[in-house]
Amino acid sequence: MLWFKALHVVFMVTWFAGLFYLPRLFVYHAAASDTVGRERFETMERRLFAIMSLGALLTLGFGLAMLWRAPEYLDFAWLRTKLVLVALLVLYHVWCYRLMQELAAARAHSQRWYRWFNEVPGLLLIAIVILAVLKPAFD
Repeated sequence: MLWFKALHVVFMVTWFAGLFYLPRLFVYHAAASDTVGRERFETMERRLFAIMSLGALLTLGFGLAMLWRAPEYLDFAWLRTKLVLVALLVLYHVWCYRLMQELAAARAHSQRWYRWFNEVPGLLLIAIVILAVLKPAFD
């Protein structure tokens, strides 16, 4: 179980690194005015998305492995709440993919919008870590 937990955390860090950096690339991409710059950001975004998707899959895989080993943890409200937040994180991940497609098609939001969008994973990370570490009893 500890190996699953350790690998879950390692790949969660990988996933979050991408979730923090990809929207920052969107900010710069939206500001790029030359073709070469836009193409460079598209390449960087695609590569980063592939790495963070692998991190996401392995994070989810090792999380599910822990649940498989200890299904009784689903009885705890803190874990069910954490899983809802993780589902929101997966939706954010998918939204990032859609935004990449929009940027590649020259349909972009403002730089300011992407800056606000970039704050979402940080808020989810805080909540998820607090739930996982403190395991509050709020049944």
